[in-house]
Amino acid sequence: MPADRTLDQLRAAAEATRGDVPSPRTGDPTPDTGPDDGTVVRVGDEQDTIAGVAARYVAAPRDTGQAAALLRAAAALDLAVTFRGGGTKQDWGSPPTRLDLILDTTALTGVVEHAAGDLITVVRAGTRLDELPATLAGAGQQLALDAPLPGGTVGGAVATNTSGPRRMLYGTVRDLLIGVTLVRADGVVAHAGGKVVKNVAGYDLGKLVTGAYGTLGLITECAFRLHPLPAAAAYVSRAVDDLAEAGRLAATIRAAQLVPTALEVDAPAGGGATVTVLLEGTPAGVAARAAAVRRLLGADATDSDQPPEGWARYPWRDGDVGLKLTAALSGVPRLLADARAAADRHDLPLAVRGSAGVGVLYAGLPGASDPERVAGLVDALRTATAADGGHTVVLTAPAPVRDRVDLWGPVHGLQLMRRVKQRFDPDARLAPGRFVGGI
Repeated sequence: MPADRTLDQLRAAAEATRGDVPSPRTGDPTPDTGPDDGTVVRVGDEQDTIAGVAARYVAAPRDTGQAAALLRAAAALDLAVTFRGGGTKQDWGSPPTRLDLILDTTALTGVVEHAAGDLITVVRAGTRLDELPATLAGAGQQLALDAPLPGGTVGGAVATNTSGPRRMLYGTVRDLLIGVTLVRADGVVAHAGGKVVKNVAGYDLGKLVTGAYGTLGLITECAFRLHPLPAAAAYVSRAVDDLAEAGRLAATIRAAQLVPTALEVDAPAGGGATVTVLLEGTPAGVAARAAAVRRLLGADATDSDQPPEGWARYPWRDGDVGLKLTAALSGVPRLLADARAAADRHDLPLAVRGSAGVGVLYAGLPGASDPERVAGLVDALRTATAADGGHTVVLTAPAPVRDRVDLWGPVHGLQLMRRVKQRFDPDARLAPGRFVGGI
């Protein structure tokens, strides 16, 4: 089919949703989307790529109904579709094996509902995660998700299961998500969960799409549980010379039962490490626990009401190699030491930063690193993490490293994942090849 005809059909699908229509979640009217003047559907340009693969078309739906119409049209036209939010993680995962249409969520923004009395909010998927604190703070509440990459969206955080230091106390995206609106590959709108924390109807669908990299459907709205803003916070830190000492101190803090919000280790490639404990609560309670943490960390410990440099950020830059390392809590000290030793053996400058409180670490390497050395290091890290009940995943890497390294490594339950993909997307048109095992 000629390209101009395909574009016309996509625009016609977007145009057909004009007018006030009931919101799929609340039943209230949504604004008239207006005619498609080329801003809803357009031809892709040089910026419209996913992991280096160019898209033919880009569509930016303005509500769930329009997104559903576009996905129905894409199904009829047999178009391969990948979703994009803030664009901060388009180089995560594998490149799509086929890409016709990028469905951009940046017009799906805003808080649909904030039920402060129930500690619940419903947010459209294209809303920037780092804009929510100001919106919710007026009610003295927070969505306790960190934003490691400025500009990332709510939908992107769910699709990649993004969490930061505070997951130790508040949990991950999967824990905080209580409801989701999802548009399937065939354009059918599905809802799961609800706006009540204890409502479990359909809740498993939210868990299923979390971390699925957009391979099962388009997330358009998310309902989250909220938490009160703490009255006080303190960051207690100590710098040490080696990772073995950092691991020992982290284990000491975990054993002390001081209920920290976060327990982080930051080990730059140049050597040394810093252990930081975040404490939240009442002013008196935080002061008392901070004093206890200082005693446990030692005389060189310091505290501040502001986070240290690099807090809740990944230890790599755009174009670098980014890794995620997991291990059982008891294995974190050993993993820290093993990671540094492996990097030294392969003569690579590995920076490590992450949560020693939950066993999730992130590591970064310069993008110009030799692919063969990176492959050797990844193999060593996979051996180390597997020994402690964890995994090593390459989240992002430049093309020469992607071509040499298996990004995902061994994955348990792959056949089950394939069956789920077949059920949700039988024609394999949603983000084909982006996820584990080529899903």
